[in-house]
Amino acid sequence: MARRPARRPPQRPRPDVGASNPPLSDRDKIIEALFALLAEQAFEDIGYADLAARAGVSLATLRREFGSKLPIVAAYVKAIDRKVLAGGDADMADEPPRERLFDVLMRRLEALAPDKAAIRSLMRSARRHIAALDADSGKYRRRRAAGDRARPRPGSLVRWCAADLRGRRG
Repeated sequence: MARRPARRPPQRPRPDVGASNPPLSDRDKIIEALFALLAEQAFEDIGYADLAARAGVSLATLRREFGSKLPIVAAYVKAIDRKVLAGGDADMADEPPRERLFDVLMRRLEALAPDKAAIRSLMRSARRHIAALDADSGKYRRRRAAGDRARPRPGSLVRWCAADLRGRRG
């Protein structure tokens, strides 16, 4: 059977750097680089050297900005939140809560659309390696060694990211 050629993921639309758009900060370059790499490969296959090279920053800068890859994902989520909340329309204030909520959800989906392939890749990695992504994976390994067959809860990753965004994790 002949192999099909690999499908290239769609390229993220990137704003033109110019008079109206200031150059990206190192943090923004790193976030964009991670999501560009996620569209091409699995989360666990992305190395720091690859990420630094794609972002155009040194490894020292990458480590200074983010201690691991999960805080980069958390920073992306925070940036999407800011973008969604900044896009509110004043004319929606008179609408019922259901319509306002629908508007916020649609703005979120529109903000996430350019990174659809990367988000899909991230979710596949999370399903395959939830223990590696779980904030309590050490506790999970100890429980497994003691004979407990319970699986880690996917919500642990969400709680870890939320704690990281609040600055409670190192």
